[in-house]
Amino acid sequence: MAPRFGTDGIRGHAGTDLTTTIVRALGAAAVDALGADLPYLVARDTRESGLDFEIALIAGIEAAGGTARSLGVLPTPGLAGACAESGAPGAMISASHNPFFDNGVKLFEPGGRKLRDATETAIEAALAARLESFGSTPVGGDAPPIAADAVTNYVARLVAAAGGGTPFSELTVVVDCAHGAAFEAAPAALRALGARVEVLNAAPDGRNINDGCGSTHPAGLAREVVARGADVGLAFDGDADRVLAIDAHGALVDGDHILAILAVDLDAQGRLRHRAIATTVMANLGLTRALAAHGIDLVVTPVGDRHVLAAMEDHDLVLGGEQSGHVIASEHAMTGDGPLTGILVLDAMARSGRPLHELAAVVTKFPQVLENVRVADRDALETATGFWDAVRRAEGALGEDGRVVVRPSGTEPVVRVMVEAVDSDTAARIATELTAALHSALG
Repeated sequence: MAPRFGTDGIRGHAGTDLTTTIVRALGAAAVDALGADLPYLVARDTRESGLDFEIALIAGIEAAGGTARSLGVLPTPGLAGACAESGAPGAMISASHNPFFDNGVKLFEPGGRKLRDATETAIEAALAARLESFGSTPVGGDAPPIAADAVTNYVARLVAAAGGGTPFSELTVVVDCAHGAAFEAAPAALRALGARVEVLNAAPDGRNINDGCGSTHPAGLAREVVARGADVGLAFDGDADRVLAIDAHGALVDGDHILAILAVDLDAQGRLRHRAIATTVMANLGLTRALAAHGIDLVVTPVGDRHVLAAMEDHDLVLGGEQSGHVIASEHAMTGDGPLTGILVLDAMARSGRPLHELAAVVTKFPQVLENVRVADRDALETATGFWDAVRRAEGALGEDGRVVVRPSGTEPVVRVMVEAVDSDTAARIATELTAALHSALG
């Protein structure tokens, strides 16, 4: 059986769930669905399995009559930007924030847009056929030649987004590169814009990507920002499509804060189209209330930045993102871009003359409790009337001062239950009650 796409491409344990055989078939399936008019641009992050998968992917593209150009190690947004400039399709080999032993492939339509649902369905069907025709022979070969200008071009796009010059000359920034794909580009762009940059975790060895560092482990960065007296810290994940920030006091500034900072800043400049942004159901209620106080609306989507992008396109919006730090600023890019988002936050700081903690204070967070509940039959969730009765009772008790979000995992026998309330005790109590109701209903 062919592997199915999750919320962000195909991903799994390298060598078992995801093999060179599967990746070669996926390369061919991409050509079957997207065509072979332009060379496919291929990039990867720093994990040790990346090169083998790149060789296999290119082999599949070529077997289906396409051609490919390797951009080497490059952040996902760097690849997407190169696709946008050339109009080419692309493939990113990465497992994002996962540990080194996982890997994956994200495909981009020509022009660098993430796959639409219909395109994804077509590629899945073609993948099943290609796996059957190719068989299970492992794929090997020589490393492809790498384009020498990929990182340089990405850095130039980042610098241009801030208008060039040295607007950050008064700022000291600590950057946690997670030993990932941004280890060269992010520090280079920030230095080009005048910032004093101190770099953490920028020595990838194939296995240390995301290992106790980066956006999934920001505590170390927080300590360093305070110890070094820096103005801000920026933490990326392995492929640098997300960022979390740290203020000068060591406090976390997550995607909800960042969206509010950028929305209010764009609105003040008259550049927030339709005075609205897109975000997911997991966004904190504090974000909703903060933006409402500024007359800014929210378009709410399912989890996943491709859903955010679709809503932005449908509603003609220029800003959207997720609490996790995936932010899309469509004036500059059509995918989540951690270094770009960090630069836009620094730009808001520099122009306002205000520290990050003051800008982030626009959002007062509601406590959230998220439970990942393992169940015997995830597919029975929709008809679990006893559980949904419990959800309705909880929502009635919370009223306008909280909410409940329930969603099944796309890849695991897990149902995610998120409860938000004005105080953490209430959120925890209701989450516990709903978890028990879920176990009772689904086993």
